Amino acid sequence: MMMIDLASYTGLFTAAFGAATILPMQSEPVLVGLLLTGKFPVLVLLAVASVGNTLGSIVNWFLGRGIERFRGRRWFPVGEKALERSSRWYRKYGKWTLLLSWMPVFGDALTVVAGVLKEPLLAFTILVFVAKTGRYIVLTLATLQIAS
Repeated sequence: MMMIDLASYTGLFTAAFGAATILPMQSEPVLVGLLLTGKFPVLVLLAVASVGNTLGSIVNWFLGRGIERFRGRRWFPVGEKALERSSRWYRKYGKWTLLLSWMPVFGDALTVVAGVLKEPLLAFTILVFVAKTGRYIVLTLATLQIAS
């Protein structure tokens, strides 16, 4: 049973990490599935998903810091339109836009833009963690409400 638990937590962490990067992954179905089993402590699932997703966003921040010069290349982690839109938002509203980092596509672009615009890593990490955790809390509460 212990190996299954470890594999479940590892799978959730991997999905959450990957979903925040350029990888085509989603963490929500994994979290919901694990919640519905009723076998895992809810707070542990929330922590694993939140930390994984935040660490994936930190990878985007580092990508933004180091590869802005490669913008426009096919393999660049964010499309040109999303990057431009996110840059406008970020320049207008500053670091507080990172509270929208939970949003699909747009949120990932914001995390890259934060790196490009040299947002300090500590402020970045705190705001992104709050946003990502908030999304998982809402998803968890909805799942548990529907399941009961």
